Amino acid sequence: MTSTRPAVLREARGTAAAALYEEITTGPPARRAATLVGVGGSGKSALLADLADAYRSAGVETRLARSELDLKDLSTFGAVLIDDAHSLPEPAFEHVLRHWDQHDGDLVVAYRPWPVAPGLRRLVSALAEQRPPVVLGPLGPPEVLAYVGRSLRGPVPPAEVDRILHETGGMPWLVNRMVSAMRTTGLTSADVAASVALQVGHELEHLDAGLRDLLLASAVGFDLSGEAVPPVLTRSPAEGDALVSEAVAAGLMLHDGTVVPLVRSALLAVTPAYRVRPLQRALVDTLLAGGHSLNDVARELARTGLRHPHVARALESTADGALAQEPQLASELYEEATAAGADAVATAARRAQSAAQAGDLDRAGAIVEELLGHDNPPDLARAVDVGASVWAQRGMLARAADLYRWAGEERLGASAPLGAVAMLGTGDVEEAERMLAAGARLGSPTSLAVASALMAQGLWESVRGQPTRSLWMLVRASDTLTANGAAVPVPELPAVLAALVALNTGELGVAESVAEDALRGHQGGPASAPRLHLLRGWVAMLRDRPEEARAALREADGDLVPRDEMIRIALEVGLARRTDDAAGLVRGWARAREALLHFPVDLFSLLPLGELLLAGARLHEEQRLEPHLADAWQLLLRLGEPAVWAAPLHWCGVQAAILTGQPDRLAPHARGLVTAAATSSYAAVLATAGRAWVRVLSGDVDVTAVERAATGLAAVGLAWDGARLAGHAAARAPERSDMTRLLACARDLHPSAADARQDDGARTTPTGIPVGVVDETGLSAREKEVARLVLAGKTYREIGETIFISPRTAEHHIARIRRRLGVDTRAEMLTRLRALLGE
Repeated sequence: MTSTRPAVLREARGTAAAALYEEITTGPPARRAATLVGVGGSGKSALLADLADAYRSAGVETRLARSELDLKDLSTFGAVLIDDAHSLPEPAFEHVLRHWDQHDGDLVVAYRPWPVAPGLRRLVSALAEQRPPVVLGPLGPPEVLAYVGRSLRGPVPPAEVDRILHETGGMPWLVNRMVSAMRTTGLTSADVAASVALQVGHELEHLDAGLRDLLLASAVGFDLSGEAVPPVLTRSPAEGDALVSEAVAAGLMLHDGTVVPLVRSALLAVTPAYRVRPLQRALVDTLLAGGHSLNDVARELARTGLRHPHVARALESTADGALAQEPQLASELYEEATAAGADAVATAARRAQSAAQAGDLDRAGAIVEELLGHDNPPDLARAVDVGASVWAQRGMLARAADLYRWAGEERLGASAPLGAVAMLGTGDVEEAERMLAAGARLGSPTSLAVASALMAQGLWESVRGQPTRSLWMLVRASDTLTANGAAVPVPELPAVLAALVALNTGELGVAESVAEDALRGHQGGPASAPRLHLLRGWVAMLRDRPEEARAALREADGDLVPRDEMIRIALEVGLARRTDDAAGLVRGWARAREALLHFPVDLFSLLPLGELLLAGARLHEEQRLEPHLADAWQLLLRLGEPAVWAAPLHWCGVQAAILTGQPDRLAPHARGLVTAAATSSYAAVLATAGRAWVRVLSGDVDVTAVERAATGLAAVGLAWDGARLAGHAAARAPERSDMTRLLACARDLHPSAADARQDDGARTTPTGIPVGVVDETGLSAREKEVARLVLAGKTYREIGETIFISPRTAEHHIARIRRRLGVDTRAEMLTRLRALLGE
């Protein structure tokens, strides 16, 4: 067991060993005595060797003694350094003491803390009169960091230092082994740990039988705390104390009585199973006989291959406790319980739940599929909930509904309301009603059951009842589930349903707060966070806060499940459309076209579908959405065309008809909004705006009616749409005063355009740049704004609608741009603009 401890110590200023080295190598000549005490492999020999080199470099005759023979004639040496003094016979100590008393020169003695013979104790006491013993203990983080950094010749991640310290216990000889292996192979500490353990394990086979038995028992899980004392220590207290002292002195056991982790791995790696298994079973029996828990040892026992019913039950119980809050840990524990002999069928539903909540949908689905193949599968309701949740996250809510339908409301018990959610989401009102009735009859009073019932009843109210009642029930369901803190499998989170209903009824503040509360309370666990972030982003988009929306997109970034990926794409498309990002819109639409091929329509996907309809209309590819729209309208028809869910899609239909210049397609949606207005104030606002659009498109611009419709849209969270209506009407207003009034309305409703002006006076753009001031391009801020829209292929009318100016004003801006650039043709203008603006 060798060490590079001295080199490390020379960089660790302030330690006793470093001070001793500095004194001997740089101090004035003096008669010095010192003792070094440390466990095996702590660096005593290496430090003595460094000291011997230093003495010899200074011209001092030096004896480095490693045995009794080296101590025979010391009179001619100015420095005597004795290694492994604990192994010397008793007469040698008297000889060394006489030398110290009768001769000048330095004396340094190194020894282990055990065994300490009487003669060694007298020698140490005599030398300690000049200086206390220098204790070489385990290395600390600064020493390991310095040594590893120098050995590997580069910066070292903190995680590497932490792992090395954990594996080695700071024992220098083991630190050196690991770092040497890392330097030789170029691998990380985690990668070399197994090979180093195997090497160390073979070296440990030469230990005395009693010491090896102690270490192996401790490696298995016996400890010195009194709960499970290693069998070898129960034979004779005196022999047991000697074995523990020997293990610590050898650098194999820490002072708290635990085996160094790397030594533990080494022993288990090289010891045959037929010797390990009896010890493991004895450990379990000892702990159970003493009434102690197996929790502290169960995982390690299972990982090393022990199959034992008590170990399996302990792991299963621990996993059950972690399931609601720590699904990843629970998943690992269930797998270990199965390896230890737990019934894989009995735990299948819980294993599937932990996998699903940890984000491993494929594994969760596979477990459920296998379980449901059994006759009378156990924990059926949980298994169905997990399977339905997996299908829903994959964007296939109809399959989730099929699963609940197959199980039947009587077997679902408290999960029947979740079945109702899936049924309503796919348009099966009759089956949803049966599930709701069964839930009311069979449900339990737990908070989770209450949350499920409120969620289903709230969704029912949104389809067949009162929207206001629906919203508060869904918000209460969300609050209840968040307060419970459990991550449970559901077809849809109550926070998501509450946010969707809030968005569909113009309650943006409620939608935002319910999503934020759910995020703070970790509703649904880590796997559900992206969906909640995306809904927050959707609210930010509607409130004309694009940077907040993009921040939410970044929060939700990663490998999303299909239904969340659809929302992300629609949100990106919506942002691009509202910020006039033509390139972003095209990119987003390309991804949307691909995603739509894999995504069936359900009630909870109407929000992104409506936004994609508008993107398709803007790009004149709305026909690609016709099959999905047909499915959506069929779904809504089966549900009785509920205003909460139908009105927003009708509004998107109105907008799409306007974008494509097809007023004949607008009329059915306008009628749908009028019908929905009878039961929904939100739909009434949309219906009013729809009528205003129809009149504007026909050339009948009633300024008061347009203003009323536009401000109404803003009041229900559609300020961007309201500003667009006012700007569109302004472009068709016959009177300049009407045009100015409507443009002012548009500016008031659309914050990002609030400072945009129709002329080039001394006003500013939204970024605060004076629009009348030109820069190195020779164009004003407003002219550059118009120029970018020209490069995007916009017509005069489209430019006017985008920045709330009239088409004629847009034409004037473009003419002025041509004059300033000194070009005559449109092609020349486009070429110059691309060069100037870097487009």
